Amino acid sequence: METKWLEDFISLAETRSFSRSAELRHVTQPAFSRRIQSLEAWLGADLIDRTSYPTRLTPAGEVFYEQALEMLGQINNARALLRGKRPTAHATVDFAVPHTLSLTYMPKWMTELEAGFGILNTRLIALNVHDAVMTMVEGGCDLLLCYHHPRQPVQLDASRYDMITLGSEALRAYARCSKAGVPDLLLPGTAKSPLPFLSYTSNAYLGRMVELILSDAKRPLHLSKRYETDMAEGLKMMALEGHGIVFLPESAVTREVKQRQLARADAGQSEWEVHMEIRLYRERPTSQRPGKPIVARLWEYLIQRNEAQAKAKARKRKPMPSKEIIAS
Repeated sequence: METKWLEDFISLAETRSFSRSAELRHVTQPAFSRRIQSLEAWLGADLIDRTSYPTRLTPAGEVFYEQALEMLGQINNARALLRGKRPTAHATVDFAVPHTLSLTYMPKWMTELEAGFGILNTRLIALNVHDAVMTMVEGGCDLLLCYHHPRQPVQLDASRYDMITLGSEALRAYARCSKAGVPDLLLPGTAKSPLPFLSYTSNAYLGRMVELILSDAKRPLHLSKRYETDMAEGLKMMALEGHGIVFLPESAVTREVKQRQLARADAGQSEWEVHMEIRLYRERPTSQRPGKPIVARLWEYLIQRNEAQAKAKARKRKPMPSKEIIAS
């Protein structure tokens, strides 16, 4: 049995909706249903009454719901206990990071971080956005690195969690290009000849960002979905093979654009892009949960660095005083 089956079942028991729970768990509904079925097969009992609507639990499901909550709590407590007893636990910073940022932003950021702060012992947990946030809430990591957009915010209580904005980046359309850097495909396409589109699944965070771009576009985009996955890296590989247009974070395509393997497919039009903040979160230290000293030092360093960068930008923006020329 896998712990994610317990999490799936608890979510379903609370929402009473396969589609809603699949969305919250960031999986497709068929995949979510298969995981519930796998749990039922492992237990040898039906947990869901599939003859009724809305979804409800069977008597066995009602009994197992309480057991599932208890088991998951024991697992999380055991994990926290054992992590605390690891010789290197208090010297290691645990990051929960969505897959895309773990591949594109994290390596370069760690290089910059160690150049200023010093060498860090780190452990990275790569997850989808929902599970990365839940890892933070459940105490499974020290820091959460993720994207943020005002219309798709990360729902963390500001009274419990601290946040630092590390930067921002744009999500734009790209396509395979010629050696001269000319894209094979160019937005917006036409109704008669829609462009082949490489799409995120609807439950992916970047998929919701693309939906914002499409809904806000002043000029409609004519796209024909040819391929779908929740992994940005998988979509990029399909674009490199010339299968269609894809919306990707700029940090994910820096090398490919420089090597003229991919090029912007939006003709430089900002109406077909969206900007996202890159944020870092931690649980605010308390007397009961003070957190790791290394995390506190790192957090203070990042705050000071942000303040120094803000002051430097302000100085650059400040107009130089005009000099009066006095004729002799």
